Amino acid sequence: MVRRPDMVLLVAAAPLPRPPGHVMRRSRTIRVQVSGPLAVFTRPEMKVERVSYEVLTPSAARGILEAILWKPALRWVVEEIAVLSEIRWASFRRNEVTSRMPARPHGHYLADEHRTQRNTLALRDVSYVVAAHFCLTARAAPDEPVAKFEKMFARRLARGQTFHQPYLGCREMAADVRPADPAAAPIPLSKSLGMVFWDFDYRTRPPRPLFFEAELERGVLKVPVEEAVRRDNDPRGPAA
Repeated sequence: MVRRPDMVLLVAAAPLPRPPGHVMRRSRTIRVQVSGPLAVFTRPEMKVERVSYEVLTPSAARGILEAILWKPALRWVVEEIAVLSEIRWASFRRNEVTSRMPARPHGHYLADEHRTQRNTLALRDVSYVVAAHFCLTARAAPDEPVAKFEKMFARRLARGQTFHQPYLGCREMAADVRPADPAAAPIPLSKSLGMVFWDFDYRTRPPRPLFFEAELERGVLKVPVEEAVRRDNDPRGPAA
């Protein structure tokens, strides 16, 4: 596979707690287009066989943006994900391992001894437009301008400056990332997507997965804000 200069890696980072009185400064809405021949955003309720969500998840979208530009001084917030291509599926079998290598293995870990074939239900020929903005965190200097990071992101995206090859759920499923086409239109599909993974709550140890009730409206998935997702996932109930 030939590596494009505008390929990126999905990267995760924990948000930092905000000190009392800290005011979040945010950027304008930024749009990037993400596409690839295959994608698997694995549903966590599938324990053995990999089955993908129907659309790109907010956490994966955030990771794409962080791969282009991430600093401790900023935090990405995904606003919406537009689906540009028809949702199509591909089923195939892949070689996987049945166990993880220990952090401190005793002796040799031979993958061939733990290998098995498992079915994968993946998305094919995917294309999305991700709309997001970033907020400056408590680590940003008080006089640090938002426009500085906006220009930095635009320059890196235009030049294809990224860290590693991107992937859409699995490392072998490469992604292409570029500035969004203003003429790109989402598909005319409206449906309920059920409970979809939003992101991890890094304020707990271990990090707690957060989910939201996803609705695709004329090809656009509106991503709820962090406060609403935390409230809906509160184990004490929404009124807590």
